[in-house]
Amino acid sequence: MTSAFDHPWLSGLFADEEISALWSADAQLAHMIAFEAAWSRHGHLARLWSEADGTRAASAIEAVSLAPAELREGTAQDGVCVPALVRLLKDLTGESAIHKGATSQDVIDTATVLSLVQSLDVIDQRLVDLGDALSDLEARFGNRPLMGRTRMQAAVPITVVDRVQAWRLPLETHRDRLAQLRPRVALVQIGGAAGNRTALGDGTDTFCTAVAQELGLGTSPRAWHAMRDGLAEAASTLSLITGTLGKMGQDICLMAQQGIDEITLAGGGGSSAMPHKQNPVQAELLVTLARFNAVQLSGMHHALIHEQERSGAAWALEWMLLPQMVQATGRALDGAIDLVGQTVDIGGSET
Repeated sequence: MTSAFDHPWLSGLFADEEISALWSADAQLAHMIAFEAAWSRHGHLARLWSEADGTRAASAIEAVSLAPAELREGTAQDGVCVPALVRLLKDLTGESAIHKGATSQDVIDTATVLSLVQSLDVIDQRLVDLGDALSDLEARFGNRPLMGRTRMQAAVPITVVDRVQAWRLPLETHRDRLAQLRPRVALVQIGGAAGNRTALGDGTDTFCTAVAQELGLGTSPRAWHAMRDGLAEAASTLSLITGTLGKMGQDICLMAQQGIDEITLAGGGGSSAMPHKQNPVQAELLVTLARFNAVQLSGMHHALIHEQERSGAAWALEWMLLPQMVQATGRALDGAIDLVGQTVDIGGSET
């Protein structure tokens, strides 16, 4: 069985095609090839080869067409795809000014960051779109009364805006978190064999800056091979976002209960046994994805533990977890926007 995000029918509920494309094998391979081209093009700054050799190699690398499946056998043998990638690039281009001074982790981490940064841009825009949709909901229904409930028991009267603000206001804080996070994760990975960049010599800083700028990333004082707090922080932020959306989904599930009837939704899910039902599918999805990300987050925190200068085990755990957390977050935001759009009515008559 494949994951729920790309399963033949479960993907109808869980998939986010836009985010999935950013993490596809084709996208990751394109990022790795872009890294190798930038490394060749600027390698002369670290005296790895001549400028002419590097320029020629970079152009040849950019012209290469590879299928992701060509890296499968090499990954099975080496545990990473980069040795196979480098062999193919050298064979197909006939160039030698390729990869010298780099290591597999430099290539893969940079490719991961490029997909992550693109995904965070999508997530940020969806936070804006959801915030606008909730503001519109407040404008339409905000003055209507609701029963405030504490511990799921009737408490005191409130208005619709009181409840909706608890869904909307955290979105602004999440956007602040993303803005603060970006410079801590949008970093090229350059460390070489043991993470200390010794193969790059006196031109290290100039070289790192040139490669980073070509890829649209920043630089760090040293490689972050074994310092994974940036990726863990990104995962934490993703889980916080889906947690907020899960709270919204849980509230809407409760509000939609027969007998409570505080919200009316269009386009609910049907039942095979009870055709009179309209299940709050999108609201339930938000709860599911929030819980999913909360579980995956513990794994990303386990992946903080990179022994010594590099870990194979903790590193591979990130490959399994982070892309799914990003897709879950994107799907949750998309589902939340749809859910707000399905809202026909909230609360009672205006006060």
